[in-house]
Amino acid sequence: MKEYKLGSIVMMKKEHPCKNSEFEIVRVGADIKIKCCKCNHTIMLPRVEFNKKIKKIIKL
Repeated sequence: MKEYKLGSIVMMKKEHPCKNSEFEIVRVGADIKIKCCKCNHTIMLPRVEFNKKIKKIIKL
């Protein structure tokens, strides 16, 4: 299982339309809320879907 927590910076497999693939974790629970580090757009994903789409953890 991947280790991440609130405030972690993660890289996703698919980049955001603003051409950035780094996101900050804003909320952790049954759903994970991530915020784009470039344009500050937030996205809410179910934890299972988030675990499939995450590429690597940049900063804990």
